[in-house]
Amino acid sequence: MSNSTKTSSASVLEKAKKLQSKIVELRRHLHANPELSFHEFETAKLSAEKLAQLGYSVKTGVGKTGVVADFEKNDKNNSGITIAVRADMDGLPIEETNKASYLSKNKGVMHACGHDAHVSCGLAAAEILTGEETGGRIRMLMQPAEEFGDDEGKSGAYRMLEDDALNGVSAVIGLHMDAGLEAGKVAIMPGPVMAAADGFTIKIKGVGGHGAYPETTIDAVVLGAQVVQAVQQIVSRRVSALDPAIITIGSFHSSSSRGNVISEEVVLEGTFRTFNEEVRKHIVEELDKACSIARMLGGDYEIKYEMGYPTTVNDPEIAEIMKRAAIDLIGAENVITVKPKTWSEDFSMFAQKVPGAFMFLGGEIKGDTRLHHSPTFDLDESGLWIGTAVLAETAKRLVKHFEAKK
Repeated sequence: MSNSTKTSSASVLEKAKKLQSKIVELRRHLHANPELSFHEFETAKLSAEKLAQLGYSVKTGVGKTGVVADFEKNDKNNSGITIAVRADMDGLPIEETNKASYLSKNKGVMHACGHDAHVSCGLAAAEILTGEETGGRIRMLMQPAEEFGDDEGKSGAYRMLEDDALNGVSAVIGLHMDAGLEAGKVAIMPGPVMAAADGFTIKIKGVGGHGAYPETTIDAVVLGAQVVQAVQQIVSRRVSALDPAIITIGSFHSSSSRGNVISEEVVLEGTFRTFNEEVRKHIVEELDKACSIARMLGGDYEIKYEMGYPTTVNDPEIAEIMKRAAIDLIGAENVITVKPKTWSEDFSMFAQKVPGAFMFLGGEIKGDTRLHHSPTFDLDESGLWIGTAVLAETAKRLVKHFEAKK
């Protein structure tokens, strides 16, 4: 590491540590005031106001309720390189059961996945970057609706892309809290780090009738059971063991609610998660084949897909720059790799458009690990300054990286 790089890292590190109490305070405020997807009005307002106060040029209403804010110093040496830092803002429709002083005030809504920390780290990184010589432009993407899409099934990243949020951007970075990773550590890996998550609904059609005369019917429950068995063999028999994949059928509903009435129709609902686009397409083909059993046995079927977020793939070059920045800030012993997660994230849509990297920030409460998307979710906040520092330092280094490639 050069002397200039050491000086740069030390500056960011010192500033991030000094901001720790403010980061925690903001995180707790946001935790107490969560908002659902595409309803992040107060969170967006707060973000926009803070960014404007820092000197960012702010645009609101991007992707419906998102905020885009640009900062660059009036410097003749400005390269024009733009690096985006993304933070998602929405909470979940979950009733919180914690006893914390910052318990959610909004009944039935809570920050159960760490987005309150994402916003807090992102805004703190934005503050640090205004005082650093970046040589380029920093763009903050305060994103709505990562958890749920709108009436058309489009999430916040999709809507922000429709509003040209990445125009002129060379790279995008972000983080996700990990309540199962030790506080003080970050995980940064190249390649696929989170799964694509897609949904499907299968309607099996038969001929209903009296339970005393099954020979006069085509029992949709029996057909559905055959389809379930075939679907559950797709991963074990139709996908390579070297390609991770999951298929889950979580709902099986019959048109009959009586034991002596043979169903004319059943509806199955499920999801599948993959880390490879070819495997993703292959599973769609295999699901259709599995459902064809219903026709072979005299019934019929319809299948509809809700294709969700693609696989989150870290660009190797960007991930390496982020990893090196993290090592220089907190030491190699605190920068680790973990197995790819079967979570899914619409940051993946940004990373499909421009090179991107996404890190996991440790927030495990030692001896009391909390589950994401649960009523008791919470975090060890002691390492939030680390997420802030890594975002800020990575953004600075990425400007220089792309300047060198011009």
